[in-house]
Amino acid sequence: MSDAVGGLFREAMMLLLIVGGPLMAVLLVMGLVTGVLQSATQIQEPAVGVVPRLAVVVVVGLFLGPWMVERLSRFLSSALARLSERGF
Repeated sequence: MSDAVGGLFREAMMLLLIVGGPLMAVLLVMGLVTGVLQSATQIQEPAVGVVPRLAVVVVVGLFLGPWMVERLSRFLSSALARLSERGF
């Protein structure tokens, strides 16, 4: 039984990396670009750093949101089916 739960946990962690990876990568690049631009222009206003990152999250969420929801819902239905087979 614990092997099934461990397998589901590993699969969930891999799915977390696959689904969250693109968003985190885009945020990393945007944060670096924003930081370099703030350093070059010497503008240290916090809103200047937050607004572009927020805009990027919204845009990436709009483009990748359906794919993310589809992957997560497929995993959830698969996990529930496997757990019900094992008697959890």
